[in-house]
Amino acid sequence: MVERGLPWSAEARLRRDFVVRRLTDRDEIRALLRPRAEYAAYALGQLEPGLYERTRWYAARGETGTAVVAHSRGGLGEATFVMGDPDATLAILSLDPGGPTTFATCQPVHLAVMGRVYRLSHQQPMVRMAVRQETFRPYRGHETVRLTGLDVRRVNALYSTEGGTAYYTPEHLDAGVYRGVVVEGRLVAIAGTHVVSPQERVAVVGNVFTHPAYRGRGYAKAATSAVTEALLAMCDVVVLTVDPRNRPAVAAYRQLGYTEVCELVEASATRRDLLGLGAAWRRLRAALRGRRYGAYFVSLHEPARRSPS
Repeated sequence: MVERGLPWSAEARLRRDFVVRRLTDRDEIRALLRPRAEYAAYALGQLEPGLYERTRWYAARGETGTAVVAHSRGGLGEATFVMGDPDATLAILSLDPGGPTTFATCQPVHLAVMGRVYRLSHQQPMVRMAVRQETFRPYRGHETVRLTGLDVRRVNALYSTEGGTAYYTPEHLDAGVYRGVVVEGRLVAIAGTHVVSPQERVAVVGNVFTHPAYRGRGYAKAATSAVTEALLAMCDVVVLTVDPRNRPAVAAYRQLGYTEVCELVEASATRRDLLGLGAAWRRLRAALRGRRYGAYFVSLHEPARRSPS
């Protein structure tokens, strides 16, 4: 028995059409990201000179909504950031899924889409927290010191105390904002940054760590407070990402004035289309179909399944 196709009207209802554009204007990208500055802080930081040149940006618009995707390259490899409607996100990623491997940042609602484009591993649900000058409550229970490239050996030694290996360079420390707590001449706690963007006035705090033998004494809280205070002198929005199961850390950040903004997911992603041949064919076809728009025209023939947000 021959299986019949869907009636035209049903097929049309399942189809989603999107116009996908490659973005090259910083002001346009900024305008798209700014309404969600706390979630998009890392992406905004990629607009800095020296970083922007290593990024690719796309926007998609269709009947289900809009999306922005950024692919960036840095010292630790490729990263992919997605924001917006899942169907529109899929329209972009179908044309450019980034490199063979990437570090993906998305929200729970994007997971079904991301799973169609990548094999995801080490998925980590996280909470994004943010603070501004008016909500910040500094903690000065312990003295902190500024850390620079001259401290790289003891910084790497601290980060390696639980069996891993750290590869920080002097340039990493000098390009960011790092503060530490020293006890009897030993660096025992540290906080730093993933992104500092004076131009965009956003920063991302990260790399917070305390030596296992010195935990529970407020050292990391003091270091994070010192970093946050330094960043708020040049930025309007300071954010960090934390595992919600790490209740002591969440509580410490709340005491500093950070509040939960949204959930997100971080994951290692391997492109399913390893050679990129499918994406290349889809780009060519979408470019031909989108000539009248001066962009790509993408049709999805079934809606993306939403994961719970």
